[in-house]
Amino acid sequence: MTDPAVATIHAATRLRGELHLPGDKSVSHRALILAGLASGESRILGSGDGADIRSTAEIVRALGARVERLAGDGSTVDYRVESPGVDSLTEPEGVLDCGNSGTSLRLMTGVLAGLPMTATLDGDDSLRRRPVARIIEPLRSMGADLHGRQDDSLPPVVVVGHFPLRAIEHTTTVPSAQVKSAILLAGLRAEGRTTVREAVATRDHTERMLRSRGVPVERTDDADGSVAWTVQGGMAVQALTERVPGDVSAAAFWLVVGAIHPDAELTIRGVGLNPTRRAIVDLLRSMGADIEERPDPAPQGATDEGVGEPMADLIVRSSTLRAIELTPTDVAAAIDEIPILCLAATAAVGTTVIRGAGELRHKESDRIDGTAAGLRALGAQIEIDGDDLSITGGRRLRGAATDGLDDHRLVMTFAVAGLVASGETSVGRPQAASISYPRFFDDLERVRA
Repeated sequence: MTDPAVATIHAATRLRGELHLPGDKSVSHRALILAGLASGESRILGSGDGADIRSTAEIVRALGARVERLAGDGSTVDYRVESPGVDSLTEPEGVLDCGNSGTSLRLMTGVLAGLPMTATLDGDDSLRRRPVARIIEPLRSMGADLHGRQDDSLPPVVVVGHFPLRAIEHTTTVPSAQVKSAILLAGLRAEGRTTVREAVATRDHTERMLRSRGVPVERTDDADGSVAWTVQGGMAVQALTERVPGDVSAAAFWLVVGAIHPDAELTIRGVGLNPTRRAIVDLLRSMGADIEERPDPAPQGATDEGVGEPMADLIVRSSTLRAIELTPTDVAAAIDEIPILCLAATAAVGTTVIRGAGELRHKESDRIDGTAAGLRALGAQIEIDGDDLSITGGRRLRGAATDGLDDHRLVMTFAVAGLVASGETSVGRPQAASISYPRFFDDLERVRA
């Protein structure tokens, strides 16, 4: 099915099955980082087990916490983290390798800004093309000394931390939960109240998880529609046990292929449906997708193992889709799911317009150009105008050679497209799927049976 160079997918006559997803990647990262800041033992149940999460686990270990991998099934794993607490973390002996993970890089930069030590964060060639000025500027204004490559615009990032930091009020220039989280985490080590204001509310996992660990996070909704988040410096993060919900971004691939395939019914178990992350579900429904939602009878947050995240089983069935128009606010709410949403648009009646998607150019690849190139190869009609995309649906996709560009979301988008395209589809560099979904190709073969 998958050799190191290419994955080959044939059209499926029907899709059936039940899927258990990797643990939510965003939550898994934050759970490991916060466990490293908390004094004592934390347990993380059902964490994602992709390469990005492993990068974060290794960084937390390098700072002096004991990080133990427990039982795992290939997509999820349990962790036990024993940390001496934030004041007793130690300077790492070598470079902290973030691999391909922008979340590891940006959030850990925020943590390190408030630690009296020197550390360097680096990663692979793809990560070295990801912008970091947006975190260096505010963290430097808090009193940390940070330097990047090419006038502080690119990794690696050298952090000379300082304690205590200065509290700031910062308005983000682009919608980014990673930037917001980096500043809030640094704010825990600042004197006074640190506030981050964003024009568009981004995912709030950090805020929810801080609250569950005893750190108050205030939210203020301003009259202009912006949202401000505030933390008080000096608050201690508490250790706890928590269960990670299934990753809605991973669910998106099955929701789309289930909706556009002519004979499909797929059940996806235990999906995290945080209100700031569920946009892909609601956007697909607005296109006409038949998605049934069965809420978890004991939602996360109701027990000691909660992270404050609602969960549900999702059942998707073959549907007739219609085109929609996405605003920049819609894009910000579903930024990771835009490539797979473009695939849905190829099957929709009419022309889907996606506006203000420029942030996609700064992911593991340029996802605007990469998505367009792959879908065009498959026969889709897709146009790019700056940072906007237009996809005219109604053309039957045909098997072709595509390139995943070492980007897990492009690999999985083109792979599920192969289930509905006629003939044979190949996806170059498929190993990138393991960054977030190690068992993706196993699941793909299983649901087509």
